[in-house]
Amino acid sequence: MTSNKENAKSTNRVLRISQLDALELNKALEQLVWSQFTQCFHGFKPGLLARFEPEVKACLWLFLWRFTIYSKNATVGQSVLNIQYKNDFSPNLRYQPPSKNQKIWYAVCTIGGRWLEERCYDLLRNHHLASFGKVKQCVNFVVGLLKLGGLINFLIFLQRGKFATLTERLLGIHSVFCMPQNVREVGFEYMNRELLWHGFAEFLIFLLPLINVQKLKAKLSSWCIPLTGAPNSDNILATSGKECSLCGEWPTLPHTIGCEHIFCYFCAKSSFLFDMYFTCPKCGTEVHSLQPLKSGIEMSEVNAL
Repeated sequence: MTSNKENAKSTNRVLRISQLDALELNKALEQLVWSQFTQCFHGFKPGLLARFEPEVKACLWLFLWRFTIYSKNATVGQSVLNIQYKNDFSPNLRYQPPSKNQKIWYAVCTIGGRWLEERCYDLLRNHHLASFGKVKQCVNFVVGLLKLGGLINFLIFLQRGKFATLTERLLGIHSVFCMPQNVREVGFEYMNRELLWHGFAEFLIFLLPLINVQKLKAKLSSWCIPLTGAPNSDNILATSGKECSLCGEWPTLPHTIGCEHIFCYFCAKSSFLFDMYFTCPKCGTEVHSLQPLKSGIEMSEVNAL
């Protein structure tokens, strides 16, 4: 019997990562609801909700609390992950939902605490109440103690895996699965294959931006030129004068990079700025200097086309 109980507890125990994921989902939902709510007042006067922002947020969070924790014993994030709260003070081993007082105190500690913190910050920031220096120090001291308590509770949670927040520990409620979870067995070969493919994909994502595709094409084309027979310089100039070696159009402001081929000024300049080791895609010649096409013999040969 004891072994069965221990196995049931181990299988129904909520993982730490699941509890943290539920908290993150709750924060994401609150941000989404608030952004959607503020968009409703997009056409009104700017700053309309600034004065009553803590109260409006508290009303929205109370609305969410009413239809999540109060009625379903779980937040939205917990419902997504098949988790709900259990009364830890109950001596019964079976599932016992949080009492009504625990739910109300949960709303007071979470919603009321955040409202009080925001409203006190706004009040103490007011210039008319600047003389209450001791009150401000006391409030900051209390907030600091709560933050310290939350940090200590989080460290204990990481060790024991229970009570993810300080409010849960004070109220005696912790996360349990709504339905028993089956133990999933994953094959060792499958996991090795997945890890191998993920590692290979990350390596490709890291390697591909480092590959100079234009330079690789130039190398391949330079290897293929001896096989087809290299034409003389006059034929090269005659054929390259019709089009830019990069864009394939009639060269605008024709320039050369040190070889017989002709480029548009903007094509060659942008390629050189993008890659300092830019080479000619036709013959693989590196860029030594970008020079305009001379208006003498070379231009007469181009115009002869």
